[in-house]
Amino acid sequence: MNVAITGAAGNVGRQALLALCGHEVTPITHHEHDELEGPTLDVTDRDAFADALVGQDVLVHLAGNPSPDAEWEGVFEPNVGGTYNAYEAARANGVDRVVFASSNHAVQMHNVADPAEPESMREDAETVRPDDPTRPDSYYGVSKVAAEAIGDFYADCHGIEVVNLRIGWLMDEDELRETQDDAGGDGTGEARARFARAMWLSPGDCREAIESAVEADLPESSVTAHAVSRNDDRYLSLTETTRKLGYRPRDDSAEVLE
Repeated sequence: MNVAITGAAGNVGRQALLALCGHEVTPITHHEHDELEGPTLDVTDRDAFADALVGQDVLVHLAGNPSPDAEWEGVFEPNVGGTYNAYEAARANGVDRVVFASSNHAVQMHNVADPAEPESMREDAETVRPDDPTRPDSYYGVSKVAAEAIGDFYADCHGIEVVNLRIGWLMDEDELRETQDDAGGDGTGEARARFARAMWLSPGDCREAIESAVEADLPESSVTAHAVSRNDDRYLSLTETTRKLGYRPRDDSAEVLE
């Protein structure tokens, strides 16, 4: 398959390039990178986006403002407008599937310990499944909810296959350990450390999730699925990701931190 990846120079983008090396991959970046050969564009430029997707079968859309602390002005154009442009470019070029990088922050308010600290998690967290109501914890989370809705619309009205992949916190093992070392003795620090343990997505599991989202035979035109590792502390259900995408995570934050 011909697969285009926006945000290919980012952390998740780098894992996507590794995961999809068996395909003809076109990396799309915001700025030129010596080691990445592909179009450079701003996702708010709809015409340039459409030109970049000529001949593509799948779009993995990772580009956007990734900060949970961003204000509305910082996420509206790249995350909402940019995702609209992604789907319009996909529709114009007959792209079969869009894998959209959504986020745990689309539902984190279900279990946030302190609304002023989105990356915190209460001890008695309840399980959240992909079809539960969205509850964003930030303007960033709101932008992801809006973008998921755009994808669902294009699936229903234009026949594009859509995977809304709610990605957790991508870290290597050393970075995960640092989140625990920085917890401190206060409740806020422990709530953030708990969030990290629950949301951890190892690099290997990230690659597995993206490959599964690109290659799986989807049971319906639009699938929303969670992408975290098989952490003991997770609250995001992985049952649907396993059944609908064939995702088989191997790593667990509890085992890393033993």
